[in-house]
Amino acid sequence: MSQNKLWGGRFTQPTDKFVEEFTASIEFDKRLYHQDIRGSAAHARMLGRQGIIPHEDVEKIVHGLKEILEQIEAGHFDFSVSLEDIHMNIESRLSQKIGEAGKRLHTGRSRNDQVALDIRLYLRDEIVEIAAYLDMLIDSLLNQAEANLDVVMPGFTHLQSAQPILFSHHLLAYVEMFKRDKGRMYDCLKRVDVLPLGAGALAGTTFPIDREYVAEMLDFPEVTRNSLDSVSDRDFALEFMAASSILMMHLSRFSEELILWSTSAFRFIELSDGFCTGSSIMPQKKNPDVPELVRGKTGRVYGNLMALLTVMKALPLAYNKDMQEDKEPLFDTIDTVKGSLKIFADMVKEMRVNGERMAQAAGQGFSTATDVADYLVRKGLPFRDAHEAVGKAVAYCVENDMDITELSLAEWQLFSPHFSDDIFGMITVEASINARNVIGGTARNRVEDEIRRCREGK
Repeated sequence: MSQNKLWGGRFTQPTDKFVEEFTASIEFDKRLYHQDIRGSAAHARMLGRQGIIPHEDVEKIVHGLKEILEQIEAGHFDFSVSLEDIHMNIESRLSQKIGEAGKRLHTGRSRNDQVALDIRLYLRDEIVEIAAYLDMLIDSLLNQAEANLDVVMPGFTHLQSAQPILFSHHLLAYVEMFKRDKGRMYDCLKRVDVLPLGAGALAGTTFPIDREYVAEMLDFPEVTRNSLDSVSDRDFALEFMAASSILMMHLSRFSEELILWSTSAFRFIELSDGFCTGSSIMPQKKNPDVPELVRGKTGRVYGNLMALLTVMKALPLAYNKDMQEDKEPLFDTIDTVKGSLKIFADMVKEMRVNGERMAQAAGQGFSTATDVADYLVRKGLPFRDAHEAVGKAVAYCVENDMDITELSLAEWQLFSPHFSDDIFGMITVEASINARNVIGGTARNRVEDEIRRCREGK
């Protein structure tokens, strides 16, 4: 009754059909086929090297696995739900192809350490690819920063005009965020890049395996040190998903700004038509669907992290079937992050900047008021007194429907005798920007320095 199950010897009744479908993972874990075959080939070579199985069986196994890989990649492999997962699908097909030798492949390992290996191999490759997509996005941002180096925009706090800054300086803020995201990915990679194979089901194996040899073949710098932890650990996946959530949060914040900047109220930028859609009823509409969708997908990635945290929160050691629920949120997070980064890099590259409109907005809202306070401090007034004097000047301007750039010297002196003719050179947008000549500031030469540092990978 159980002849199709590789674990079926214990059972006298077949698995209920719905249970079979409900518990199977092949529909989503079949994407691990390449990693599963690579890990199995390395395991077989180690078994032969250690004299655990005959060398002729190793050759048959490795050759058979290569043929299965080719069949899968050619789309000629039929995955079976009754065989539950990618591991059993491949092993069953291998035994059909090469006979008894295929049945020896699973010596000294369990599906528990096998799946832990496959996920680590898969995630390791994906992290490297995600880092490459981050580099693409950073490069798009740096190109826009260089192309718009002299564009001035209002900097905001509380979404109110605060101080003028360079648009390039604003873009470099996101460069810093995405550089940290890349750093988190590579830091996470250190804990992903550890070989779990050899832990068996939970306690190791009685066979004289050589875990270090397998690690060397699979390019793992180290092996796990506790068999229980090896098969029950999903910290590495949680860490990746946490790093991905932070990355998506950064993309979502940027999305929000792109959406605002592209509105008719702001008109700071225009997104390429290729990244927008129209309205089915309003012919004038150009909707920023890509940043809106990325903003929405951020919640999806947060949800994936919470889903896996919830799965793991009360599991006793070692492996439990609950842990099959690790793959779908992990895979979805990987796909979402990669897709979001790729489309963002392309969208930012084609974004058009309305420098004239930004400059106009930068001079509004008393954006150089802090510079006036700093001016008074340099004249000898304590900052709190300077702050009060400028606040009264702003209130005067509001009452008289004017900007501080329109005040005469006599009007300035209503608020402090420290004002003189040189105040007029201090309240321009350009003067405000270039005065912030500190490391990390918005002065043009500092922004140029930071672009150069980023280009050099610092």
